[in-house]
Amino acid sequence: MAVPPSAPADDETAQASQGSRPGLMVLCAVALLVLAVSLVGGNDTSADSSGPPLPAQPGTSAPPASPASPAGRALPRAKPERLLIPEISVDAPFTDLAIGKNGQLQPPPADDTNLVGWYAGGVSPGEKGTSVIAGHVDTKTSAAVFARLDRLNEGDVFKVERADGRTASFTVDSLETFEKDDFPSERVYGDADRPEVRLITCAGDYDHKVKDYTDNLVVFAHLT
Repeated sequence: MAVPPSAPADDETAQASQGSRPGLMVLCAVALLVLAVSLVGGNDTSADSSGPPLPAQPGTSAPPASPASPAGRALPRAKPERLLIPEISVDAPFTDLAIGKNGQLQPPPADDTNLVGWYAGGVSPGEKGTSVIAGHVDTKTSAAVFARLDRLNEGDVFKVERADGRTASFTVDSLETFEKDDFPSERVYGDADRPEVRLITCAGDYDHKVKDYTDNLVVFAHLT
């Protein structure tokens, strides 16, 4: 999943509405502190097409929650174990993602289409701040866990089952697609004054020349 900040994920097939793209493997990744988006295509790592990294700004988050949906109380740190998004039939386990020597988040196994990754060096889902969850949109042979992520709507609810036995519920604030060469890093990855989550995957067209997707889809959500 060409997922969030420079974090690589496995192959991603075009989103369900676009159909699969056999033979393509796209990895999404989240870069440590490098708040930008980068994908890995095939066996090559594409250069970060976003601008210079931007530092996280305390209190910066987007977009604000509706007054009718007050933010939930922050939870203590705990590893996420399962992501449940009933609206798009997602029921997937988590794997920890870490930053590799190339400065990018290492991708989840490319042979598992039903797996999501979270940046374990950052905020856990439910903690105060911005937690990043990445997933593939497709693989060489089929659609992957976030193939239908673009079908979520404002107000939809998804849950994260945690290792401490608690289940954190998040309400979707918005879905936005950003061109990789104009990715608003500070807005997407900036610190938040409440528990928030970003679900990120690849979007747009696949550029065979650079072996990368042109866009990233970001789902903004907050704890409720």
